[in-house]
Parts: sequence; C-alpha cells; structure tokens
Amino acid sequence: MNNIFLDIETIPNQSSEYRDRVRESITAPAQYKKPESIAQWIADHGDAAADEIVAKTSFNPTQGHICTIGFALGDGDVTAVHAESVDGEALVLETFFAALPTMGVNRFIGHYISGFDMRFILCRAIVLGVKLPPSVAFPRDLKPWSQEIFDTMTAWAGARDRISQDDLCQALSLPCKDGFDGSMVAQAWADGEHAKIAEYCKRDVETVRSIFRRFEAVGY
Repeated sequence: MNNIFLDIETIPNQSSEYRDRVRESITAPAQYKKPESIAQWIADHGDAAADEIVAKTSFNPTQGHICTIGFALGDGDVTAVHAESVDGEALVLETFFAALPTMGVNRFIGHYISGFDMRFILCRAIVLGVKLPPSVAFPRDLKPWSQEIFDTMTAWAGARDRISQDDLCQALSLPCKDGFDGSMVAQAWADGEHAKIAEYCKRDVETVRSIFRRFEAVGY
C-alpha cells in the first residue's frame, strides 16, 4: 500500500460578480420591520455581511478554490503545488494527480482528510473538468474507516468528536503551528505571499506524517 500524506489550502471565491450577487442578497435581521430601518441596516452592515459569506466559501468546493496541494509519498520529500491565480487551480489538480502512484492501492493520510481534503479535491476536479486518476490511485466516496484513508482526527477523537491538528500536536509533544495558520491563508494569498502559503502547507504535511508515525509506533 502506498502511503500518501496530504494537506490542502483553500481560498474563498475570487469573483467580483459573485461577491456582488451575495451583496445584493443581503437582508436585514427579522426584528427590523420598517423599510427605512431595513435600508439603514443594509447600508451599515451589508458589506461586512457579504464579506463574511464570501469568506466562508473557502470551506465550500462549490464556490471556493484550492490554491495549494501539499503531499509526500511515504518517507519522501514534501511537495507543494501552488497556484498564484485561480486560473492555475486546474493545473494544481492535474500536477497532483499525475504524481500519484498508479500501481497498488494508495492510502491517503491527513487530518480531517475524509471530511474535507479528499472531498474538496474531488469536487473541484468535477467543477473544473479535470480528469480523475483511476480509483486505485484516487478513491471516490471515502469514509473515515475506508482502507484507502487514515484520518488522524478520527483515529484520535472517533467518528463523533473532533480535535484540531494543533491540539493533537500539543498532546503528542510535537511541534505546533508557528505564528501562521489556515485562517490566515486567504489574506496571505490576497497579499501575494505565495511562498509563505506553500511552506505552511508543506509543514502541515510534515506534521501529519509525524502524527501518523506516533500511531504507527504503538501498533494502531
């Protein structure tokens, strides 16, 4: 079985047209009844409400984008494939798929990988029309207990609970995030700090590999 350690970084929808549509859809809270008070609330809070909705699309493959895929095959070096514009997202997926072993079963290892990373990659490939590798190389419809996956969050917390990767690192006395985390990726991308994002993604891959080794060492 080929172990592939994986982490992705995502960003919100970058289309000004999408943001405009969200802004136009903003409505005032239900307690505002009078037309003038509704209009005033929208004037005062509409932009912030729209920005909040757009920001959350980084968790939604329907509208968000993958900017970085970090991965390592077994004990090999970590690679980070990064897009500096949304036009490069398809190439990121194609490059990642091309690097996957096609002989034997691939097992993907990551933190919350079953609920986020693998599904996001699959959905974005469908949206962008990027051809998927054979299912032995990139499985479909994964569950946390599938043999083609090892989700460090589920392995630690079970199917009904959660633990952040940072908290798990602290529990295992492993190096934690150092002043930069996933919540900062969107702004870093907007600021053109692409090398910082790629390095951060690579560190997360190294981290999840270290976590997995701790499970492996005790015969999990």
